[in-house]
Amino acid sequence: MFEKLNQVERWIFDVLSLALVVFYSYSAVLDPAATQYHRGIYILITYVLVFLLYRSRSSLGRGIDYLLMAGSVVCIGYWMGNFEAINYRAGAETELDQWIAMAGVLLGVELARRVVGHTFVVLAAVMLVYGVYGDYAPELISHAGDTFPELCTSIFYKSDGVFGIMANVLATYVILFVIFGAFLEASGAQRFFVDFPLAAVGHRVGGPAKVSVIASGLFGSISGSAIANTVSTGSFTIPMMKKAGFKPHVAGGIESAASIGGMFMPPIMGAGGFIMAELTGVPYSTIMLVAVFPALMYFFSVFVMAHYEARRHGIRGERSPDGAGRIFRQGWFYSLPLVVITVLMLMGYSPGYAAILGLIACIGVSWLRRDTRIGPKRFLAAARTGTQNSLKIGATVGVIGIIIGVLTYSGLVLTFADIVIALADGRLWLTILLIALASLVLGMGVPVTAAYLITAVVAVPPLTELGISPIAAHMIVYWLSQDSNITPPVCIAAFTGAAIAKANMWKTAFSAFKFAKFLYLAPFLFGYVPAFSLDGSPRDIAVAFLLIAVGTWGYSRLLSAIRFEGFKNRAAGA
Repeated sequence: MFEKLNQVERWIFDVLSLALVVFYSYSAVLDPAATQYHRGIYILITYVLVFLLYRSRSSLGRGIDYLLMAGSVVCIGYWMGNFEAINYRAGAETELDQWIAMAGVLLGVELARRVVGHTFVVLAAVMLVYGVYGDYAPELISHAGDTFPELCTSIFYKSDGVFGIMANVLATYVILFVIFGAFLEASGAQRFFVDFPLAAVGHRVGGPAKVSVIASGLFGSISGSAIANTVSTGSFTIPMMKKAGFKPHVAGGIESAASIGGMFMPPIMGAGGFIMAELTGVPYSTIMLVAVFPALMYFFSVFVMAHYEARRHGIRGERSPDGAGRIFRQGWFYSLPLVVITVLMLMGYSPGYAAILGLIACIGVSWLRRDTRIGPKRFLAAARTGTQNSLKIGATVGVIGIIIGVLTYSGLVLTFADIVIALADGRLWLTILLIALASLVLGMGVPVTAAYLITAVVAVPPLTELGISPIAAHMIVYWLSQDSNITPPVCIAAFTGAAIAKANMWKTAFSAFKFAKFLYLAPFLFGYVPAFSLDGSPRDIAVAFLLIAVGTWGYSRLLSAIRFEGFKNRAAGA
């Protein structure tokens, strides 16, 4: 898309990309308290760049885009400039306040339509209609309703709306880690993350599949997107698996299943970990510690299943010309940025501060090899890539603000909790299954991070009502929010793997569904085994970890023998 911009538009895009890097680097180190400006500047730049990059299909062409950019500057600039005054006159907003709010809400919907698609538009429209005409809804979910201007005012200005949790987390943490990921990739680390596991296990039984699992764990921990992980590592590992003898749909399924594991793996965990820290008030370093063992068990499960799949078909890889020891000695320093981030956060420094020092470490390690040095041109390219990567999640801010704003305004959050508790009749396992169904349906048209946040708002209360700790409850919802990536009928990561493997997408989807089975086991472990979320004595935690590791091996070995050929063949012929 960037290539379609003219020279002036490219210059604008690059200037704003650099502005993001410089502003948030400065803020994370020297001025972390200016939260309203963090949110405002991030959303403003996101809106402008989306309207610049994602062109209008209207016959009026670029004129519409520039008009919407100007509208974004006015609406968000008005919110930033009148932040204190609007808070003082809350409940007595002026007519201008209301017009700005309505324009801002509608801009957010159009932004999401261009980047995410029409599903978000429909969802936003349903929520807005429900917010205005709530008194006509069925008694179970009815509320007083309000006028459209008043509803938009609440959504645009209140803390649980457009500039609420999602915007705060994106502007405070996520943008920095997305940019960090772009700089780590520019430093040459991605090549090391593939070459090292290739040399270490590539020649063993199912070697290419094991390379896929390990590389996805390494790269996925900083990519923040299952789809990006599938594309980045899969473009190399999927052809390698096919060459070794894996069927195309199995190769695509293994890579897709491994790729979503990056969303659970510290230190970054996509954006979900930061949202979890914001919602629970628990330090992100604690979230990381809780997440490590479950993430390792997820990758271990996919690894074991890939091993037995390969052993059944007699598949082995080829030995790499370079030994693992030699590759590690030549590229071990690429892990330093991740070590810097992890150590700093465990020491109690803010995630933003850790991300900036990690970014500096990326630049430093890039200079250890002549062909990867990040000079001015590569710095600009990395900033541009990081900014582009942040737009897809940033574009959802407006609609997520609408959804959460209306859910809170209408009281549906509490109503949903009552409905789930009543349907499950106090049974935890059934509550988890109902939440899994809700997150799967929601994830069909909403990015997984957005699905987690929206589901968490309504699903965590019934879990805590049943005695689950807040962290474990959020982990249950977070893990289940990833299921739409690999669970039919809508499974974007699996379909991406199918495209790379040149395989039938339904066969690939069912293969991914098979290899990612630990995704559905972990929520029950969080619910029924407190030690799985580090709740208990060191002895209890150690015993639980040992039993879970052994159980995961047995569970994965058993599942590796299960075949979905009948389902896959019927789906392929549908």
